[in-house]
Amino acid sequence: MSTMRQRFYRVTTRALEDDPDVAVVLADIGVSELPRHPRVFNVGIREQTMIGVAAGLALEGYRPIVHSYAPFVIERPYEQLKLDLGHQDVGAVLVSVGASYDGARSGRTHQAPEDVPLVATLPGWTIHVPGHPDEVEHLLRRSLAERGRVYLRLTEETNSEPIRGDGLVVLRRGSATAPVVVAVGPTLAAAFAATVDLDVTVAYLSTVRPFDRAGLRAAVGGTDVVLVEPYLAGTSAAQVSAALSDRPHRLLALGIVEPELRRYGSGPNHRAAHGLDAAGIRQSIDAWEQAA
Repeated sequence: MSTMRQRFYRVTTRALEDDPDVAVVLADIGVSELPRHPRVFNVGIREQTMIGVAAGLALEGYRPIVHSYAPFVIERPYEQLKLDLGHQDVGAVLVSVGASYDGARSGRTHQAPEDVPLVATLPGWTIHVPGHPDEVEHLLRRSLAERGRVYLRLTEETNSEPIRGDGLVVLRRGSATAPVVVAVGPTLAAAFAATVDLDVTVAYLSTVRPFDRAGLRAAVGGTDVVLVEPYLAGTSAAQVSAALSDRPHRLLALGIVEPELRRYGSGPNHRAAHGLDAAGIRQSIDAWEQAA
């Protein structure tokens, strides 16, 4: 099976061939993986310029794809996201790799657990966090067919199977008042393993903005919600609370609490250290239930 990143390069190459409106803007990352093409622009290690060029292309009617590591496509040019794209109300598809800790061997410069929370503060953005390469292809093709501002977050982590359907998808039903575990993107496999012997409803979400409030309301029959996100803990907590504002509810928001792990290690090392592997998720759920 191809990785999310490999699938992205493959679909983007085809899109350049098939759609004269598609353009790609890079800052060195990904240059060797994409063809030499008159609509592929490499600005060098100038990430702010990368966003500005994409905005200019959008103003001229192109559908730009912007690609780099998450900290370079979101954190470094954040002001350009806000002004060049947002304030001018033009669209682009930002596609990142590295996620929260895939680049752990490269140190903190290549880690971005803050990326989704940052984009979520900007109005008018759609944010996709796929959990499988097949979902990447579906979401990228859909994003290219639209004209808005999209952030597509790729990772080396993957679930065993793609999940079909938009919005919040219920994959396993517990009893009528059982807690609902909402697993975002690549956290699904660990969430399933953590709750295999528990009476819970397990639901999946790959598009976190706009958040599927109606889907969550339909899934929740009791009071307890466990939200598992692969970036800063609590990023979508306000969305859950807003969806259930007229109902008594408890929320356990799992994710990255302390991003400053000052050891390199591997992605799986960091996932375990952040409590986002199956054992960590189960420990958090058990402690939460005991404290109720």
